[in-house]
Amino acid sequence: MNTVELDITIEDLKKGSEIIYKTIYENNRTKFLNFARRYGLEDDDIVDVYQDAYIAFYNNVMSGKLETLTSSVSTYIISIGKFMIFDKLKRNKTVRTVDFDVSVLQKNANIVDAMDIETEALTVQQRLLKKHFKTLGRQCQELLTLFYYRGFTIKEILNHGSYNSENVVKSAKSRCMKTLKERIKLN
Repeated sequence: MNTVELDITIEDLKKGSEIIYKTIYENNRTKFLNFARRYGLEDDDIVDVYQDAYIAFYNNVMSGKLETLTSSVSTYIISIGKFMIFDKLKRNKTVRTVDFDVSVLQKNANIVDAMDIETEALTVQQRLLKKHFKTLGRQCQELLTLFYYRGFTIKEILNHGSYNSENVVKSAKSRCMKTLKERIKLN
């Protein structure tokens, strides 16, 4: 299926056009399903989560809760769905850890590009984050990727990496975030 990139405003969405919402639903469904499979849910559960995320998106627009989009519609829906997946995994007390060496990503930058959720233009904040994230050391990149992108807990990072204690992981994460924030501010 060919996806059509839409330049949609909140005002367009508030009009409630069935065609626009159908296009948004269809354009993002496969993208979300592919994204969500990494969390080990059954396909039926993933479809349910996508539909719930899509409904939450629609309700947020129509209720006025979503006043401006600071990201693309795709990113917004996927973010809602990601939190719904985490809630579902917590309720089921299911934690899925995947043995994957993040250092491979640093060696092969094209793999990271292929993993991007979307090809739409990045916001200013996203470009700054991407630019300055690359300037961090390998260990900081790996730590922040595990914690923020992969959703690992401090304890899981401790077991995964070469850290001596949870406090060491926490302080390393704090230092990495502080460095990243300072570099972004100086830009």
